[in-house]
Amino acid sequence: MEVWRSQGPGDIAIKLTPADRGRLEVYLDGQRIFDRKEDGGYPDLTRVNELKWAIGEKIEEVDAAVAANRDQRSG
Repeated sequence: MEVWRSQGPGDIAIKLTPADRGRLEVYLDGQRIFDRKEDGGYPDLTRVNELKWAIGEKIEEVDAAVAANRDQRSG
């Protein structure tokens, strides 16, 4: 299930991929940041916070790049 995807500049994609046998993968812009099978189960609260932090960091990174691009075009 794709949680967020857009073709516009500055947008990121967050994708949850449930698969057979209870497998769950989370991708952020095409990079896997969580795999239930590799991590040995569902994430605990600490791991959930790490995933939220990674997503937040990516959003900030994209926002900064978009703002810099906008400033270059207007300046």
